[in-house]
Amino acid sequence: MKLPREVAAFDSASAMVMATARYLHHRDTPPMGRPAGRLLRPLATAANRLPVRLRETIYSLASGAEAQPAARMAALDIEQVAASIVRFYPQRRYPAVILGSSSGALVHLCAALGIAWLPQTLLLPLRQRHVPPDDPMRALHAFDATAQALLARNPDFVLHHMHDPNQDRLTSRRMAYFRVKRTRLGPAYERFLTNTLDPGGVVLLAECTRRWPTTRVGERHVFQFGAVGGLQPSQYHEGDPRIAAYLRRYGVRRTRWEAPTPDSESPEAEWGFEPALRDEATAFARRHGYQVRRLIFDDPEDLSPLIADLYRWWYRQRGLPTNRLLVESFILADPWWALRTGCVPYWSTFPVQSSADALERYLDQSDTYDYLHLTLFCHGVESVGLASVDQWHRVLQHARVAGSFAGVEPGRYPSDLATFFRYQSALRALPARYPIPEPLQLREFEGFFAQRCHRYPAVRMEG
Repeated sequence: MKLPREVAAFDSASAMVMATARYLHHRDTPPMGRPAGRLLRPLATAANRLPVRLRETIYSLASGAEAQPAARMAALDIEQVAASIVRFYPQRRYPAVILGSSSGALVHLCAALGIAWLPQTLLLPLRQRHVPPDDPMRALHAFDATAQALLARNPDFVLHHMHDPNQDRLTSRRMAYFRVKRTRLGPAYERFLTNTLDPGGVVLLAECTRRWPTTRVGERHVFQFGAVGGLQPSQYHEGDPRIAAYLRRYGVRRTRWEAPTPDSESPEAEWGFEPALRDEATAFARRHGYQVRRLIFDDPEDLSPLIADLYRWWYRQRGLPTNRLLVESFILADPWWALRTGCVPYWSTFPVQSSADALERYLDQSDTYDYLHLTLFCHGVESVGLASVDQWHRVLQHARVAGSFAGVEPGRYPSDLATFFRYQSALRALPARYPIPEPLQLREFEGFFAQRCHRYPAVRMEG
């Protein structure tokens, strides 16, 4: 299983495809989705001993290494990428396939149902050397020619050029974020659905309604300043005292970012669902006798309480303990080990204040867990809105018996480079082992949700 080099592996969509596909092949998820990634653990452990600024430089170089030259990106046929994605999955019959937005909770839903997930959005990492993170005005038109050539070759996609100097500060020193969203299924996805969906099977559309202010650059091309995480869209554009302090820490002689004026709102670049795909998928399903369901949610994290509760219910049905919660973070997710260790999975978008608050609300409203295991995606920088180690310690105190960090050294957070390699070791160290179960039926999930939908006001199902 190897992605084309034009697609970022260090991203939500590709990481979640890899985790889902490996689970369906009865395998766990290695670091960054690559078994060879385990070999890098000694280097990451050694780098952790370096001063913070040197660790930041290493993170910038490593994460930016995926970036591709403009000429290669301009010549990319994204349908070839789609063909490689569908090849990851076992070529067998599925009662349903999920199509659309990214969410780590969807990975665990796919595992529970034994089905595949096809992403609408992909990140194309573009080599960037001369655009400082804190200069979005310069970023706006830095790659117009590349964008025009890419879109001309790929007429069934819209391009969201995303620039976030807050959470992506280190990576954006060397990489521009080109996120493409498909508006049509395309030949590769259509072949996969017709070859693998049961007769009368379900196309389940995962639709995240999150939107973001954008600036129109060209036809099917928008620029998004900022992203889901520690700040609201207005704070990126209007400023905030915390942003001024953040810029001072990095020696930037300004108190706020000067950014292009938004002229519209669009689906959020990484998580939002482009609705044009819905009509295309619905028409395709009707032609082939498939059913369509819509799973609609406001933010990618809104599914997490629902899926955690589903697993808890499922474990009770199987006569298993339901007292161990595994809190995952961004691309640090492994459905195979969650089920092997009997952990209830709860996925958080990022280790930011809003995610910590959402997790605490879930814990306050749920039956108490005896054990909490918490991992934190380390993006290398103390960005604005990052939840502190003290707050995460308070979250762990919700455990009745013991709460612990899973694979992250709290003293090195958020620049613990070894987290990506220790996470799986932390899961393997958990004491329990259970057999991988037979999948749930889609009607069981739908019945579970119908009985409890009042608990999840930000989620609804239609169709």
